Amino acid sequence: MKRIAIYPGSFDPVTNGHLDIIRRGMRMFDRIIVGVSKNSQKTSFFTVEERLQLLRSVLGKMRQIEVTQFSGLLANFAREKKACAVIRGLRAVSDFEYEFQMALMNRRLNNQFETVFLMPDEKYTYLSSRLVREISALGGRLHGLVPPAVEQALRKNISRPPR
Repeated sequence: MKRIAIYPGSFDPVTNGHLDIIRRGMRMFDRIIVGVSKNSQKTSFFTVEERLQLLRSVLGKMRQIEVTQFSGLLANFAREKKACAVIRGLRAVSDFEYEFQMALMNRRLNNQFETVFLMPDEKYTYLSSRLVREISALGGRLHGLVPPAVEQALRKNISRPPR
């Protein structure tokens, strides 16, 4: 039986920290489904389609990785995909409290999967999509924070309003 994990997030945009968590997860699971959340209540810089495209371009053609979108409850998505785990990245202690509450609620909604917390490489512990968008908007250097394709997309679309 294959061990399938879901790595959910908005990925707006995908950062090198996200990619680090995916690489770490690949050591533990046979297959990882990168689930791009579609949240109509959240303003996004990139559309869901653009985020899916960027993820697919930076992840290449790895057979053990699937990139897809989802909406609704993560617990239902995990059940649908027959996942045994959900991967969540923890950058700081401040992330833990929120993630811990979410893990417990997901367990209540679907006790057929576990939440696995992974810490990124220390060089990414400060990194977030929000900070990347802000640095990009202010004309800052993004080298080492995001893959080149993401940096190009940010530079290309920096003048457009959030969606």
